[in-house]
Amino acid sequence: MKNAESKMEKAIAVLQSDLGAIRAGRANPAILDKVTVEYYGVPTPIQQVGTIAVPEPKTITIQPWDASILGEIEKAILKSDVGINPNNDGKTIRLNFPPLTEERRKELVKGISKRGEECKVALRNVRRDSLEAFKKQKKDGEITEDDLKDLETKIQKLTDKFVASVDTIVKDKEKEILEV
Repeated sequence: MKNAESKMEKAIAVLQSDLGAIRAGRANPAILDKVTVEYYGVPTPIQQVGTIAVPEPKTITIQPWDASILGEIEKAILKSDVGINPNNDGKTIRLNFPPLTEERRKELVKGISKRGEECKVALRNVRRDSLEAFKKQKKDGEITEDDLKDLETKIQKLTDKFVASVDTIVKDKEKEILEV
């Protein structure tokens, strides 16, 4: 049960990090989490080469500690799927977020729903694997028929709890995206 619960928690954590990387019309430094910069020949996360700040609701600034890598940071952002052109002023890089169009908002909501469904499938797979393990224990004589029924009920309640959590997370993100 503990193993199943930890796997379900990890599935939720992955969903939250995926949804955090989706831009909702306002500046969110989490969209840069997957961006890496070539720094002395080593791919380095952008957070480790400079300071990332949100001075205004629609702007992110990146101020590298080593000014010589401004160009590399700019290239990395352009290559990534952030979808924003960086502005380089020689000291910092600014990312200005344009307002989302209605069409783009609906597209993002579809993607969010899809990710939510993928997370639910992952949760159900954990449930299925756990049930198979419980049935094997019953077959091997490690647990009784009553124990098996109790475990099946508990794993179903746990799955239901996590599925409800996914629904809440997805609904909140959709609301954030659709907010004008």
